[in-house]
Parts: sequence; structure tokens; C-alpha cells
Amino acid sequence: MNEFKHLSVTDAVTLIEEGATVVDIRDSNSYANSHIKSAYNLNNDNLPVFLEQANRDTPLIVCCYHGISSQSAAGFLIGQGFSEVYSLDGGFEQWRMQFPEHC
Repeated sequence: MNEFKHLSVTDAVTLIEEGATVVDIRDSNSYANSHIKSAYNLNNDNLPVFLEQANRDTPLIVCCYHGISSQSAAGFLIGQGFSEVYSLDGGFEQWRMQFPEHC
């Protein structure tokens, strides 16, 4: 069985440029205030639709606040049949510090 992988914010830039999907699992207010460009705010309400419509062969990057909660979510998404899932190390806070121009 596949497992999710850890991904640095630096490596995430390249993966995003290559077409990876980014899901942000932070609360909707935090997402509305700032998020990675092109990120999809994934929550319990829209999860069924996301699972129905997502391409499970496209790399998937899971982002939370600090890179902790994203690990559980990434594990869950691997279990849902996604073939390549990453947990963003340092989460959105690390991303915001290194790449504020991409928010």
C-alpha cells in the first residue's frame, strides 16, 4: 500500500508548476485571508464532491497550518485511492514565510 510523502515548500513550488493539485485543510476564514495560489479549500462539507471529481493520478499536496494535521489528511487521501500524496512540511506558515508572493 502506498504512503504519503513529506514535501518541502521549495519542492512544492516545482510540483505545483508541474500541475499538482493543492488542497488546503485550514478553516475557511484562514483560507479566505490568505492561501497558496490555486489551492482548493478542502473541508468536511465539500470532501464528497472533491473525492468524486478529483483525478487520483494527479499529484496532491495537502496543506494545513504547520504541517501536522496535513499528515493525517494525506494518509486518509492515500486510502481513498490517490496515487501520489504529499504533506507540506511546515504548512502554510512556512510557505507564507518563504513565498509570500505566491499567496
